[in-house]
Amino acid sequence: MNVSDARTLPSGQWLDGHLPANVQLGRDTVLKGDHAFDRFRAKGDSALVIGDHCTMDGVHFAQGEGAHIHIGAYCYFCNVILLCELELQIGNYVVAGWNTTLADTDFHPISPAARIKDAVACSPLGHGRPRPPIPTCPVIVEDDVWIGPNVTILKGVRIGAGAFIEAGALVTHEVPPRARVLGNPAQVVGFV
Repeated sequence: MNVSDARTLPSGQWLDGHLPANVQLGRDTVLKGDHAFDRFRAKGDSALVIGDHCTMDGVHFAQGEGAHIHIGAYCYFCNVILLCELELQIGNYVVAGWNTTLADTDFHPISPAARIKDAVACSPLGHGRPRPPIPTCPVIVEDDVWIGPNVTILKGVRIGAGAFIEAGALVTHEVPPRARVLGNPAQVVGFV
């Protein structure tokens, strides 16, 4: 495709398949990766909305039936995993590096007894048994955030505008705007 053709695209595209009907891509947004929707179970309208001029290279959208993900414009994600059972909100001009994971839930119970019940319910022997309740809480990433490679952002976290998340950080608490954080668990080490 030459440059003049790219300017005439009415909306984005997935280069490796056909988009699910409840996915909306903005103008000039490109998704690349064979396995982007292997774990996409979302049922609602507009379950995944990605803004204009984004590149999602090797991103996995693992969404539960009632989950919603909204990604703003001018974002670049490379080999990111978005695990969503409730809601992920990502602003404009966000960059996320290799092997980064955002998760709005633990996906399995924490207590040993509940984990056993969950394992049985998820197994072929479960015969339709319900899974125990698993807590969820939205993840919000505001505008202009840089997320380095191998970062994990857990449920209930809000990352303020302009924050800088260093490689390998495990983010378990709110990050103030323009803060620089690193470590496991991530700590504020300065401001940018």
